[in-house]
Amino acid sequence: MTRSFLLFALLALLLAGFALADNPKVIHFGIASAGFGTPPRVNTGWLAVAQQGHYLEQEFQKDGIRIDWVFFKGQGPAVNEALANNQLDFSSLGDLPSVIGRSVGLDTRLILVNGRGSQGYVATRPDSPIKRVEDLRGKRIAFNKGTASQLFLDRVLAAHGMTEADIKGVNMTPSAYTAAFLAGEVDAIAGSLDILGLQQRQLARVIYNSGDDARITAAGHIVVRQKFAAQYPELTQRVVKALLKAALWASDPQNSNAVYALWTQTGYQPESVYRAEYAGVPLAERLSPVFDEYAIARDKQAVQDSLRFKLVRSGFDVNQWVDQRYQQAALKELKLEHHWRPLDANGKLVAGRRLDEGQIPHP
Repeated sequence: MTRSFLLFALLALLLAGFALADNPKVIHFGIASAGFGTPPRVNTGWLAVAQQGHYLEQEFQKDGIRIDWVFFKGQGPAVNEALANNQLDFSSLGDLPSVIGRSVGLDTRLILVNGRGSQGYVATRPDSPIKRVEDLRGKRIAFNKGTASQLFLDRVLAAHGMTEADIKGVNMTPSAYTAAFLAGEVDAIAGSLDILGLQQRQLARVIYNSGDDARITAAGHIVVRQKFAAQYPELTQRVVKALLKAALWASDPQNSNAVYALWTQTGYQPESVYRAEYAGVPLAERLSPVFDEYAIARDKQAVQDSLRFKLVRSGFDVNQWVDQRYQQAALKELKLEHHWRPLDANGKLVAGRRLDEGQIPHP
């Protein structure tokens, strides 16, 4: 009896147990950013394709289920609050806010990877005397606490022999810290794509970017509120399937120009910024939505680093947090078991490994 058969048998039993559950009228899907445009749109990644391409809406149209996209200016911390109040069913979420939420008892599960290898940037003004990370000691640095940017900055500081105690941290959302930075109210900023955009406009000078350093790059997820997943396992399965379809289109090399154009149409950043962010790694790899050994290892490191930097008080078992059942079943149904090549814990392609070989073992 194969692992795949056991996986599907278990999922079938789970689905049967809730076959009589009434479907919700709305599925609430959170986005850990303010969004861009009117109506708000996701600005990057395969999730932008899913939202702007109406993949979820098409999947549930025949059921009369509406998809409610909820954007949060307060980013990850605001998403966690909404999850705690049962206001969301699914959400995009960065590594640190995901860890913080789980550590304080939010009953969530990670069901897809969203934002593999996202880069982080630390920047000063072009005329600043700050030339390197060590020069940040005692300076005012703005970043959004409780988000992936904080974990990124703490990792950067640690790699250069410092902690947050050695700087003057200022808690601001990206829109707020950009304004403060341009007005000269802070010495430096730490964040993601928006900072790269400032540098291309010659309004900032990046003194550090995470590049290919797997210890520094951020990770993101799609999370589901476990109570929803337990009550509606079939709907959860269909959400994952629809999102995988969007990721499939986004990661197809033949669609790369269309993907960059779609991101650019949000008005968040020009195409040159997106191409600089994603340079050097094929979109098929950067936009992979699947959990593999690398994704699991990054989540474990996020928990360990959050404890090390005292961003959370208690850890937890990542193996129990990641739920690969929906991913594996959807890959099988869509015949995508061989599409995304898995990476090992160090981020190297695994020769001969197939994604349909049952649940990926944890390192």
